[in-house]
Amino acid sequence: MKSGPIELNEIKSSTPKGVAGLNRGVSILDFILRVIALIGTLASAIAMATTNETLPFFTQFVRFRAQFDDLPTSTLFVVANGIVSGYLILSLPLSIVNIVRSRAQNSRVLLLVLDTVMLAFLTAAASAATAIVYLAHKGNTRTNWFAICQQFNSFCERISGSLIGSFGAIFIFILLILLSGVALSRR
Repeated sequence: MKSGPIELNEIKSSTPKGVAGLNRGVSILDFILRVIALIGTLASAIAMATTNETLPFFTQFVRFRAQFDDLPTSTLFVVANGIVSGYLILSLPLSIVNIVRSRAQNSRVLLLVLDTVMLAFLTAAASAATAIVYLAHKGNTRTNWFAICQQFNSFCERISGSLIGSFGAIFIFILLILLSGVALSRR
């Protein structure tokens, strides 16, 4: 008595549960990626904000000092990473809502839009800081900008390291946007 139409109905009724399970898995991955991006942006902001180095000149009384706030783009970098870290903290509850209610669509659309805005903001700040760090490493002879990293080694290593965490967070934001798009297209 069980023929083709009954099996077809069973397949149709099991499909939404499969999509819901897949969306729950995507939501869990979304939460994990948000925590990793939070660690990257927060570590980048802290590393850049605490960077300074002092070199003695001729005597111990005359010193050259390099701090992150000597470069305005470094200040922008710290502020941008702080704002994105704050956003990631505030977005974690919405990510949990998406795990609990895998059919929630409005919160996922909101996260998609805000993730895109934060991606653009973080990319702009990291790119500007990268340009200045490049000049600090290589210099520019045409404009008489000398490479300061020959003298301030630990300063330059630390600001270069903080850029790595920020660009890692940019990559994670791209993955978050793609994951949100996949979860929204499955509805």
